[in-house]
Amino acid sequence: MTYSLSLRLLTISLILISLALLPSAAQGQQRSYTNRSLDYVLDLPSTNWRVIKVPGVAHTSTEFRYGQKSPVQLRIRREFVDDGVSPADLVQRKQRFDRVSLRGYVKSKVEPFEGRLSGTKYAYEYVTAGKPTAVLNYYLHANNRFIYRVEFVGPPNKLQAIAEQTDFIARSFRMK
Repeated sequence: MTYSLSLRLLTISLILISLALLPSAAQGQQRSYTNRSLDYVLDLPSTNWRVIKVPGVAHTSTEFRYGQKSPVQLRIRREFVDDGVSPADLVQRKQRFDRVSLRGYVKSKVEPFEGRLSGTKYAYEYVTAGKPTAVLNYYLHANNRFIYRVEFVGPPNKLQAIAEQTDFIARSFRMK
């Protein structure tokens, strides 16, 4: 009976230790990515995010993908703006363009966003090749000349399922 009680206490202790270590193991999957040409750093919350180099005419760009089948894509763009142009101004321009150019365009939320860089969060959906596509943009104010667009594109259900991760990535985004 004493042996059985000791074994049970040991098992319970190991389970509690494992549960205590689980969050730190999940945090250990987090990694940073630095883009030297666009001068930014961001944190990726899990190993499900893959870095993809995309060759281009002028230069190679970097994208990120989450998942295998119908992946969510993450693209970063640095936009040169006139002094005084805000992230909200860029959202208004984008909305005007999207309304006339995207089939089945449905605007979702536009809201302020706070992270290491603050700005505006803009979500919408449209139809491409007969399938719904969701877009979530974070326009982050770097300085009076640059605004970064952190853009997630993918199937609406997948993008919604990783909403905490998209916010995490956008909040971690910072200048190098």
